[in-house]
Amino acid sequence: MRSVGSTPHESRSSVGMEHSFVAPGRIHHVQVMGSVLSGRRVMHAETTIEASASAKPGWGGVATLVLVVGAIVISSGMGIRQTFGLFLQPFSADRALPITMFAFAIALHNLVWGLAQPVAGAAADRFGSAAVVALGAVAYAAGLALTSIAHGSLLVIVGIGLLTGLGIACTSFGVVLPAVSKVVRPERRSVAAGIVSAGGSVGQMAIVPLAQGAITLGGVEFGLLCLAAVALLVAPLGLLLDRRGAAPTASPVSRPATLRDTLRDAARHPGFRLLTLGFFTCGFQLAFIVTHLPGYLVTCGISPALGASALAVVGLFNILGSWGCGWLGARYPMQHLLGLVYLLRGLAIVVFVMLPKSDAGVLVFAAAMGTLWLGTVPLTSGLIGRMFGVTHMGTLFGIAFMSHQIGSFLGAWLGGVMFDVTGSYVGFWWLTAAAGLFAALVNFPIDDRARLQSA
Repeated sequence: MRSVGSTPHESRSSVGMEHSFVAPGRIHHVQVMGSVLSGRRVMHAETTIEASASAKPGWGGVATLVLVVGAIVISSGMGIRQTFGLFLQPFSADRALPITMFAFAIALHNLVWGLAQPVAGAAADRFGSAAVVALGAVAYAAGLALTSIAHGSLLVIVGIGLLTGLGIACTSFGVVLPAVSKVVRPERRSVAAGIVSAGGSVGQMAIVPLAQGAITLGGVEFGLLCLAAVALLVAPLGLLLDRRGAAPTASPVSRPATLRDTLRDAARHPGFRLLTLGFFTCGFQLAFIVTHLPGYLVTCGISPALGASALAVVGLFNILGSWGCGWLGARYPMQHLLGLVYLLRGLAIVVFVMLPKSDAGVLVFAAAMGTLWLGTVPLTSGLIGRMFGVTHMGTLFGIAFMSHQIGSFLGAWLGGVMFDVTGSYVGFWWLTAAAGLFAALVNFPIDDRARLQSA
């Protein structure tokens, strides 16, 4: 059964029952077949519907607060990790350590982030965001502080590779977006996720100059300690982020499915498998570009300073792209928008590789990629929420994001391997463009109908 005038949600039950659904301004009845629900439970269901139906539309004070706090948390967490490249050469020179060691720690950070994200998401689903964000912020700060006093490879790998990887998993999309989704109506989730996702680029624009100034003023140790202080400031924000059940949503009245049932349904859901596969490609593309674009430009005879400027342009245009994809996701099928994003990425890469290189061309390419950069996040999280609801959304997004980060690890690493073997990046650019076409093909046919289990 589908509700009228709202995002469709369906519920399956082994005993055969028709549940009521809530649409803005409407009340739908509960029809129970058999003796599964007691009269008291039916009365409770009807009371729930009345309360939900009487709620006024709009963001509301609580939802606005969670949006702002979520954007700050993601802005801080994502902004800090974007500074790691600034420490690569000065840290290695200051501590007489090889650059490859610090680079390996950064690569490990990405992998740990991906592997820890499902666990962090599940913990937030089970215990709320407050404890998860607080623990993540402390781990993040500890990793940065430990690295600031490190004079050997082991402490750097533990600090940057392990602890900051755990920290970002607890303070980024997989924890924040489900918390936001729980306080806004289903038809607004895509827009809300787009607004919050744009916070990552705002943090990049604000914290990167802060880190560079701290390094210039007091060296790498002072810079890392300043970032640790920023991470600690995030710790109490989880208390404001955690507002579970604060707003009514269109969902079945029956008790939500267990985590085990949800994971089983997700594993059997072709749409979730295709979505996760497409997200792998997203990470593969972006990690290759952010890691190897400056080096590729050098091989083309362009100053590496332009590579840094290009990455800054990517961050700037990602603000527009993330918000725009979220806004469009509330109006058009999100799987089709995802397919279009991946297709346009592939076309942009093809045009960039084929045309002669110039400063203007590089910046135009950066603007195009920035517009298409993290718009996949609100669309992917929105599809997961639509298919499975928000009860275990952190866990399911974490699984999809783990695939994204495995792709990131391979994109960054294999791009370097191909350059070492062939002396050129061109072949890998073509592979990245083909990956965009592949991701488009697997996202367009996704079936986004709800797969929510009843009690």
